Amino acid sequence: MTENIQNENIDLENQNGEELYEHFAIVVDKGQTLLRIDKFLTSRIENRSRSKIQAALESGSVMVNGRAMRPSYKVKPLDNISIVMPYPRREFEITPENIPINIQFEDDNLLIVNKNAGMVVHPGFGNRDGTLVNALTYHLRHLPLFQEGDTRAGLVHRIDKNTSGLLVVAKDDYTHVGLAKQFFDHSIERTYHALVWGSVKEDSGTIVGNIGRSLRDRLKMSVFPEGSEEGKHAVTHYKVLERMHYVSLIECKLETGRTHQIRAHMEHLGHPLFNDERYGGDRVLRGTTYTKYKQFIDNCFKIMPRHGLHALSLGFTHPKTKEHMNFVSEYADDFKECLEKWRAYVATR
Repeated sequence: MTENIQNENIDLENQNGEELYEHFAIVVDKGQTLLRIDKFLTSRIENRSRSKIQAALESGSVMVNGRAMRPSYKVKPLDNISIVMPYPRREFEITPENIPINIQFEDDNLLIVNKNAGMVVHPGFGNRDGTLVNALTYHLRHLPLFQEGDTRAGLVHRIDKNTSGLLVVAKDDYTHVGLAKQFFDHSIERTYHALVWGSVKEDSGTIVGNIGRSLRDRLKMSVFPEGSEEGKHAVTHYKVLERMHYVSLIECKLETGRTHQIRAHMEHLGHPLFNDERYGGDRVLRGTTYTKYKQFIDNCFKIMPRHGLHALSLGFTHPKTKEHMNFVSEYADDFKECLEKWRAYVATR
């Protein structure tokens, strides 16, 4: 067989994007005999069991010539197949850990976690334990999906270690692939609130620019011109909610989910996140030269010793019930206290 199989990885090992799924595009060979699509895909896609392929088919995550197909469909020569799948398991042992997690909602198929700043989402090199997945593997240890030692069990997206806020976690394969398809289709609604340096000129706007690994600092992401070969297409819509002289509270809505998207886009706009060490926001970028002001900023940094970003809301269609669901989280305590300190500063001027 000589099918043209393209694997459009959304989360490459050296890219670490927010979205934890991959997309396969297959053009069936012209000499292919009729064969059930679940058998066909199991034989063509590595590290995917037939049950996971069937879950993807049942959830509508497999399209043939633009239409969703059931597992019984028989592939034909020159069929165009598109499939979205969560990433396969990584091969190192997950230690279940009884770590408290803030579960905002839970049913038989999924749960919504309000993640604390400082918690890594899933294990990787240098972060083998203490992660959200370690906690989920303990709390959901009775479920098959969390008994396989998968470092990304149930995850279809993530937020940075030092970002607080909402994540959706699947509890079964059907829900897992159903959510992955919505992220791939950009139908998931995500809203973030960010505290940034400076008074943002426009009340609202859209930042469009490819995001990819910085050519000078591999720990950072950079913004490249739209359409360039560097990075991946990224779109952030923003709106100013509050101006506080030298900082602004803004709302960001994501069309895409690239690594450090808001952090990189806001730095590109000239307004790095407040106390964002990696993107230059951990020093005085706006304001006066008075010693008292510098002490005020130092106190703000101590109150919120991480970048000012909170994943506020999450909206999606429940893969099982087909009900539209929307969740909103309260600000993390340090984010809230830092905002209150800035508001008090403004009130005294």
